[in-house]
Amino acid sequence: MRMFYEDLSEYDYLDNDSFTDMESGFHGLWYRPAYARLNIGWLEAGKPFTAGVVPAAFMEKLNAVQRVQWMNVCLGVHECDLCPAEEGPEGNGEVRIPGESGIAYAAPFLITHYITTHGYQPPQAFIDAVLAVDVDAWASIRWPQVPFPWVPDDAERMVD
Repeated sequence: MRMFYEDLSEYDYLDNDSFTDMESGFHGLWYRPAYARLNIGWLEAGKPFTAGVVPAAFMEKLNAVQRVQWMNVCLGVHECDLCPAEEGPEGNGEVRIPGESGIAYAAPFLITHYITTHGYQPPQAFIDAVLAVDVDAWASIRWPQVPFPWVPDDAERMVD
């Protein structure tokens, strides 16, 4: 499945956001976000994207976030069609990064591949938002909490 969205356009792929507990794989929560979601890094062959260098600290934090946040994992996969056929990685989830008040950035899990392999440079607002994440705090969170600060109290939770 190929999906392209311009950076900073409104995310409208899924109505709800869902997190899965990485340790159990069976616990999860769903909710309709009260925040605006903006697309970042949904690339596709033949569509232009900004290329450039990103700070090493940004990549370290983004990788650390991806180790602790399992977001909108789907049954299908999103293949990197920027790579030669059957050579690119596949992804099946997303990353949520809180930005300014009321805005969260929605990126595909393949974003780190796009940056390191294809030279993609996300918008500065996303870079700044990732750098502002307290990764140690997110990594210490255990179910029923999830590594994202704007989950409403009334989120639907699956416990078994």
